[in-house]
Formats: sequence, C-alpha cells, structure tokens
Amino acid sequence: MKDFWREYAENRVALLALLVVAAFIGTALAAPWIAPQDPYDLAGLELADARRPPGFVGSGGYAHLLGTDAQGRDLFSAILYGLRISLQMGLVAGAVAMTVGALLGILAAQAGGWVETAIMRVVDLQLSFPAILLALVLVAVLGQGKSQLIIALVAAQYAYFARTAYGAASAERRKDYVEAAAATPLSTFRIVFRHILPNVLPPLIVVGTVQVANAISLEATLSFLGLGLPPTEPSLGMLIANGFQYMMSGRTWISVYPGIALIVLIVAINLVGDQLRDQTNPRLRR
Repeated sequence: MKDFWREYAENRVALLALLVVAAFIGTALAAPWIAPQDPYDLAGLELADARRPPGFVGSGGYAHLLGTDAQGRDLFSAILYGLRISLQMGLVAGAVAMTVGALLGILAAQAGGWVETAIMRVVDLQLSFPAILLALVLVAVLGQGKSQLIIALVAAQYAYFARTAYGAASAERRKDYVEAAAATPLSTFRIVFRHILPNVLPPLIVVGTVQVANAISLEATLSFLGLGLPPTEPSLGMLIANGFQYMMSGRTWISVYPGIALIVLIVAINLVGDQLRDQTNPRLRR
C-alpha cells in the first residue's frame, strides 16, 4: 500500500483530483452544519428572496454567497445538499451494479456452457444500447423516487462490470493456481471467492470509479429532464434545470454554479479512475 500510494502521489494532477473528491464528500456530509439554510424546508423559503444575485443579503439576515434560485433557496446550501444526493445515488448505484455485474461475470466464466452463453449474450445485447436510453425507459416505467432511480442506474450499468469480471475471471481460470485448487477437494464456491475474486477486483475497482462518475452524470441528466428525483429533493441536475429558463435574462448563476460543481466532481472522479487504471495495468507500469 505504501508503494501504491507513493506511485499515486507522483501524479500531481491525480493527487489534486483525489483531494477535490475528498473535499466534495466532506462538504456533502457536513452540509447540515455548513449550509446556512435547509433547502428542503419549503416553509422556510421566502419568494421575496428568489432569483437574487450572489452576495445578496436576504430576509434571513445572511448573505447568499452564490445567490438564490427561483424558489428563494440559498444556492450555496442547495448545491451542498445536491452534492449529497448526487454522491449518494452514484455510490449506491455503483456499488450495487458492481456486485451484480461481478457475480454474473464470474458465474459465466466459471460455469461455462449454456450458462456462459446466455449471460454474456444478454450483457452484450445491453452494451449495444446507450446507457442513457435504458435509464430513460426504466425511469419512465418505474416512476420518480430514489429507489426507482437506483434500480434504473444499476440496470443501465451492471453490464460494464459483468463484461470486465468475465474477461478477468476467464483469464484467471486458466492459470495454474486455479487448476491446482480445482484438483483439491475445495468447493467451487471457495475457489471462486477465495482465489479468483481477489484477482478480479483490481480491474473492477477501476471500472467502478469511472462508473460512479457515469452514474452521477446519468442521474443529473435524468433530473435535468424532469425524470429523476422529485422537485422537493433537488439534486445538481435539478438545480441546473431550475435555472435554465433564466439563462437569457442574465440570471446565469442559478444554473452555472451547480453546473460547475457537477463538472468539477465528474472530472475529478474520472482523473482518479484514470490513475488507478494506469497503476493496475501491468503494460503501463514503469
């Protein structure tokens, strides 16, 4: 781990990206104590404070550092709470998709035969469709809500993990140590989870990092289109959508600041994933 961290820290851009991701997660967790306003408390919103520019001192007696949106929400507070939702959706959907996809991919590689053919043909068929198209269809069918959105994100992303796990497990399954383990009285369950799975995890972790960013982007896209979470739980995508109609009137801050936060978060996560990919790829190691 020391060598891994030392090599990671040599890339200053990736190190800065990791610090940015950690800062976003820390501020999102501490939002109830940092934010001057609870954007979910509709009774505490004042329409007289709506669409005010950055620095405006509202009826609450404090300055709105990033201005307010069309409902009178303090935009800084709304972004912090929106980060909580976006990160929650991305991490939960990514973890569930990784678990489901890894199990299916390893099962296909270990079982072989018609099981392998059936699972991988379904995975290949799903990979032929854009993830956003699958997510749109599922959200339209399931409706709005956190659970429905997580199901849609998982269904749109698990195939990437399944394909990665299948490729890695197929390569590991042909190696001598797995054949030696299969020659002993060890059960298939123990061979898979004790010997194959630990060697499949590195590429899965890399894919998982990238897919978390993709899940956050998908959630923001669905919320922007009005198919994500309900308006009472504004994520970053919903905040961007709320200010889109005011862009031509000069009130650009309503959409620009949440958009900047979303872009910085996604780019930082992708940079971390790129560095992890480079370090776990033996062809790229120095």
